[in-house]
Amino acid sequence: MDATDFPDDLVQTQAAWNATYDALSAPRPRDTTTLRRRLLLLSVRLWWHPYWETAPSVPAARSELRQLARAQGAVRAA
Repeated sequence: MDATDFPDDLVQTQAAWNATYDALSAPRPRDTTTLRRRLLLLSVRLWWHPYWETAPSVPAARSELRQLARAQGAVRAA
């Protein structure tokens, strides 16, 4: 599966999930309730995205999406 198969909104949602998770896992995060609610909302959007109905191997695709979003985040941070 190519990384280009993922819709942009799905990749952006995964990147937002990663950023929220990182913020929540930081030492002494501020406003943990807001971060937890955002993480839950993003998790629901990721889980129920229509793309997963067409993915040939959903577990593998979810893993690839996480890796892609992490890699793009690392490139932006550099």
